[in-house]
Amino acid sequence: MTVSGENYYIFSTKKGLLFVGAPNHDLDEIQQFYPEAELVQNQSINQKAIQEITEYLNGERKEFDIPIDIQMGTELQRKVWLAIGGIPRGTTINYSKLAKKVGQERAIRAVATAVARNPLMIVLPCHRVVRKDGSIGQYRGGSEMKKDLLKLESFS
Repeated sequence: MTVSGENYYIFSTKKGLLFVGAPNHDLDEIQQFYPEAELVQNQSINQKAIQEITEYLNGERKEFDIPIDIQMGTELQRKVWLAIGGIPRGTTINYSKLAKKVGQERAIRAVATAVARNPLMIVLPCHRVVRKDGSIGQYRGGSEMKKDLLKLESFS
């Protein structure tokens, strides 16, 4: 998928969208998330994902309606990813508050690692998770992309 000159790889299963790659990364990026998974592409979900992500990045969509598949994560990862999906557009949350939200207030590092392992960047908006001091922190798509996504959400 190409949006505004940036290339993204997406993968899906029969259940839903499984992975959104970082812009202009190679296809091998998915192996970091699912080294042993046998991926079966669902073309109808892929087409819907392409449409929705393109609309979102162009400021034409505020919410995603696409089914997702997070079955391959650990229990903690799935909790964190679902919690990330519930962060309202135009707002941010820090890692400590996110850890408390998923009932793991003493496991801030584990929660931060789960955020970093989010396979559905943009769709599950891990860009809305920031450091306790309010600074941006790291992002798989790069800190500039994270800043751009937060700016897009705050003005649209």
